[in-house]
This record gives sequence, C-alpha cells and structure tokens, in this order.
Amino acid sequence: MAVGHSGRVRYIEVGGVRVSVVGLGTWQFGAREWGYGEDYAQREARAIVERALDLGVNLLDTAEMYAFGRSERIVGEAVRGRRDEVLLATKIFPVLPLASIVERRARASLVRLGVEAIDLYQVHWPNPVVPIGTTMEGMRRLLDAGLIRHVGVSNFSLTGWQAAERALGGSVLSNQVAYSLAHRGPERALLPWAQATDHLVIAYSPLAQGLLSGRYDTGHLPRGVARRTNPLFLDDNLERARELVETLQEVARAHDASPAQVALAWLLRRPNVVVIPGASSVAQLEANVAAADLELDDDEDARLTDASDRFHPRRGPGTLPGLAGRLVGR
Repeated sequence: MAVGHSGRVRYIEVGGVRVSVVGLGTWQFGAREWGYGEDYAQREARAIVERALDLGVNLLDTAEMYAFGRSERIVGEAVRGRRDEVLLATKIFPVLPLASIVERRARASLVRLGVEAIDLYQVHWPNPVVPIGTTMEGMRRLLDAGLIRHVGVSNFSLTGWQAAERALGGSVLSNQVAYSLAHRGPERALLPWAQATDHLVIAYSPLAQGLLSGRYDTGHLPRGVARRTNPLFLDDNLERARELVETLQEVARAHDASPAQVALAWLLRRPNVVVIPGASSVAQLEANVAAADLELDDDEDARLTDASDRFHPRRGPGTLPGLAGRLVGR
C-alpha cells in the first residue's frame, strides 16, 4: 500500500533557490552495478524523468562518474525541451580537482547534458591532497563565465563545507550526504549549521539503498552489485534493523502508506533537508513524490527516532555510507 499523490510536489526555498522537497537521484541510470538492465536505461529512465517533471519535481541529480557519463547523457536527453522546469545538478569526481581541470570537466558535463549551464555543480568528494582553494577557484571561474549557477559539495564534513565557502568567497549552497533513519550522522553538525545559515542538505540514499523499504530480509536480498556488496544487507545487520523496519511498517499501516514513504516523510520534517531517492519504475517515483504529502505527528516522529537510535549496524568497508559516514559525522 502507498499514499496516493494529491497534486504537484511541494517546494522549499533555501539560499534564494526554489527546490522540490523530493528530487530524483539518477546513479542507477545506465549503471550496470544496479542490475536494472538495458531496457531500463533506454526506456524506463526517460519515462521516470518525464513523470517527475510532470509532478513538479525540479531537482534532478546526476554525476560524471555515474555509468561513466551515461547517466548525464540520459538525463540530458530526457529534459530536452523542458529545461526551464529543472534544477539540474551534477558532480565532478575530484581525482585532481585543480582549477583548470574543474573548468574542463564542467564543460564536458555540459556537453553530455546538452545544456548551456549547470544549475548546481558539486564536488563529489573532498580531496585530501588538493587544497580546496584551487578547486573553488575553478568553481569561481565557472560562475563568472555563467557556465554554472550555484556551487555545492558532497560528502563534506562541516569544517570542509565551511572551508569551501570561504575559498569560493560566496555561498556553497548545498552539501549532499548520506542521511536516513539508518544513518543520522549529518544531524550532529551539518543540519544545525545549514538551518542557521540558510544552506541546504541534500539527503542521498534516504532509504539506505532500500533497507528501510521493508522489502528485504535474509531470504530476500537485493539484486545488483551496488547493494549486494553493501554490508547493511549482511544477515546480522538485517536482523539488527528488524525493530526499525517493524516500526516503519507500524507507522505506515496507520497512514495507509508504505514504509519507504514513512522513512522519506520523517526526513522531510527536518528543516533545510530535501531527499533524492532513486526510482526503479515510474510507480516508485510516484510513491516517492507522494511521501511529501504524508504528515507524521510528533509521537510517530519520536517512535521512529527512538528505533533509529537503537539501530547499530556492524560497519565494514563499503557499509553505507562508508567514507561518507566518517566525513559527515565530524
């Protein structure tokens, strides 16, 4: 069961930018590690984007590393003719993010996307060797040239986010981080600062790669390398997550909703937070968007938070969110 959608998605305004509270993550577009297949990449992905735009979703997030640029190309083709409806976000993978390379890689993303400007250009990960100043110098040049409209970061600690903003000499609008009921690290520092300073936290993996959907257990594991190699889906972690998933299911029944919708609605009660779940189908996209209509009360919020507090997964190399968790928790 899932909450039906009553109309267009709602929006918030942060840093002068109007953004849909539910966006669309597109890592899975064309990426073999998700196991969705070629028909999905060639047909369903475009249908998902078109339906998202029909529902008023304006935040579409991709990256140059997703399927080695294919995700950008799929997204670009899907929004052709509807460019003014989209807050188009992509990311540079910072292998050597010197200023000149940042400029060059942005131009390559522009070509793949088929657009004249990127609305939100993000540094995908901090680089521990290259000073953030030279990366932000590249971003500043792109802003001055009108090739990007806003700068963001991803998987940055609070100190790293603040350092990026100082180096840019202007707003680094957003930080895209793993945030869900299964991973609450961003609440320690990132959220309070974002809320106090009119910045945006973009929650990726808001369903912990499907763990919070209630679909998976030791007898039913997700397909695709991206999730099968995630230690969250080890037997003992699935068992540790049982109380949290059962709480989601109980709250979902009270709303005639799905556990995934409840997990998204819990996040959307946090100010300055938007979510970018992926979607394997148009129906899943519609259910994700409808989660913005689900109103939890304070007691339900507290029950979910308490169950989350008691969830302690066994960590391992690649456990969601892996490196992200170590960085954003500082």
